[in-house]
Amino acid sequence: MIDSAGTTPEFFATDGYGQTARDTVHASQAVRIGQRVETSGQGGWDDSMQIADTLEEQMRRAFDNVERTLAAAGASWHDVVDVTSFHLPEDGVIGAEDTRLMVQHLHSRMGARRPIWTQIGAPAFGLPGMRVEIRVTAIIDRHTV
Repeated sequence: MIDSAGTTPEFFATDGYGQTARDTVHASQAVRIGQRVETSGQGGWDDSMQIADTLEEQMRRAFDNVERTLAAAGASWHDVVDVTSFHLPEDGVIGAEDTRLMVQHLHSRMGARRPIWTQIGAPAFGLPGMRVEIRVTAIIDRHTV
């Protein structure tokens, strides 16, 4: 429960993979403090923590997982103000396909809203086969929900 000042953190485990992460690696998928929601990095896995074979499917699943995680904490893509995406670079550079897919999903999920966004090349991820991970910050605006 959030205290009257909105300063007590409330942690969330998304159904499915989030419960698995909570039980196996002692981590939550999101934290909400007042109207602010932070997610952990969400990858292209399914509820069994299996990673999709293609970058396109990993990206779709990662965006779906962010959406599910936000919803568990009472937020949505319409509340997102900051996106950080981590990518497995090719020859030291994030691939054009990564950027194209990110822009496509950001536009389709957020419409005209343009959050700040940082892309980071990552040397490795927590699960074999991962190529992308996305984390976000949302500020829940009760006037638009």
